Amino acid sequence: MSISFAVRCTIAAALTAALLASTVAFRADAQSEYMRGSGMPYDAFDRLPKTDIEMPGGVIHVAFAPGDITLPREKLLDWIRKSASAVHAYYGRFPVNSLRLLLVPVDGARIRGGTTWGYRGAAIRIPLGRDVTEEVLRHDWVLVHEMVHTALPDMPNRHAWLSEGLAVYVEPVARVQAGALTAPEIWQAMMRDMPKGLPQAGDDGLDNTGTWGRKYWGGAMFCLLADIEIRRRTNNRLGLQDAMRGVIAAGGNHEQGWSIDRVLSTADKAVGVDVLTRLHGEMGPKPVTPDLAALWRDLGLNPPGEGLEFDDTAPLAAIRKAITERRAN
Repeated sequence: MSISFAVRCTIAAALTAALLASTVAFRADAQSEYMRGSGMPYDAFDRLPKTDIEMPGGVIHVAFAPGDITLPREKLLDWIRKSASAVHAYYGRFPVNSLRLLLVPVDGARIRGGTTWGYRGAAIRIPLGRDVTEEVLRHDWVLVHEMVHTALPDMPNRHAWLSEGLAVYVEPVARVQAGALTAPEIWQAMMRDMPKGLPQAGDDGLDNTGTWGRKYWGGAMFCLLADIEIRRRTNNRLGLQDAMRGVIAAGGNHEQGWSIDRVLSTADKAVGVDVLTRLHGEMGPKPVTPDLAALWRDLGLNPPGEGLEFDDTAPLAAIRKAITERRAN
């Protein structure tokens, strides 16, 4: 039986559409395996081919979930190397010996957040827009933020403000130390965003107030105040960076479960002053409202209109400079 050309074209079109639909469905099912639920898909990750990135102190095993990304893979690996280098600059080494990093292609051109785990080994999952550009990667903060999480032991959820606040605070400082940002950029951002962490009506302290602002920016405020006070009490020889390096040196990272008291006392021991423990005793159980305007003046931060000028004669100007200076490893 002969079939007309028009009918053959119709059949071919239908078969092509069906094949395309099945391919899309397969990719969606495959992607969902890597995005399903709140847990890292360790077993699914381990079935994927890996590209290893060696870092001082550790190795990053990079895997790509099924799906296409427009940028060449080497561009993505370069973004990962630069992010890891910023974390290395701050901590003096990569925080964990082995990190699984899973990139999951999703719709769009953005980096759509990230999540970090440690219960079966340090792991990060990043939903990455298929059409992401080099410009987006150049200005990304998400991957550095997630990598900073690997440097802190896992703690009960009521102390998530320390984990998130530390990542918010360390990420831009680390990127300045690595040459990816400038000091004026991050101080201007802190002046703009730090007030989001101030206690509001009904606040019961950092340990008891789980709002977004208190968890992220309240935690970052704690870190800034601690950094300044450590430097005050050590004549600007040491800072929060040295305290957190001490936690890693004592075996603390995201693969370990520690209490907040152990984290803070270990960090205090590394710098020889009890700043973090005392500050937690003040800000953890009750609301504390620092005078941020006075703090910015003491740091020598003077915003003239839209810009920012540094006053190097201010009382804490030397501390401000030391916070963003790159430290030796």
